[in-house]
Amino acid sequence: MTPTSATGHRNRARRTGFTLIELLVTLTIVGLAAGAVVLTMPAPRPAVAMEAERFAARLVQAREEAVLTNRPVAVEVTATGYRFTRHDGADWALLTEGPFSPGTWSEGLRVSTGAQPLRMVFDTTGAADPARLTLSRDGRARTVAVDGAGEVTLDD
Repeated sequence: MTPTSATGHRNRARRTGFTLIELLVTLTIVGLAAGAVVLTMPAPRPAVAMEAERFAARLVQAREEAVLTNRPVAVEVTATGYRFTRHDGADWALLTEGPFSPGTWSEGLRVSTGAQPLRMVFDTTGAADPARLTLSRDGRARTVAVDGAGEVTLDD
């Protein structure tokens, strides 16, 4: 049986599409979702503290690498970045894999080492010549220090 209207005529003109309320609800939901995504996105450049912690962790790994492989590991720091090298008995070889891949400082980060470039060498016992470098941007600064025993610390 075919549906009919109250007057007995068939309803041939069917309306298709969305109502204004449905469109407004959909746009509101999409807007809220977009706002949540924008608010949870990380900053375009890492904070100074995060850069300092990442670099300090890499220094600790360089120290451990020197002790575990029984080969000195050097870290060379410049105003634009840093790199790791290991002494193979005859010469210094650039390390390029894993945590020892060369790194660059993020945009706007200033590096103060007192000497450019700064070179820190961890010997096979983990000891190193004392060194300090300060990372700063927008009035915030963190200092990464290595003492004579090769211990790496972060200062404010």
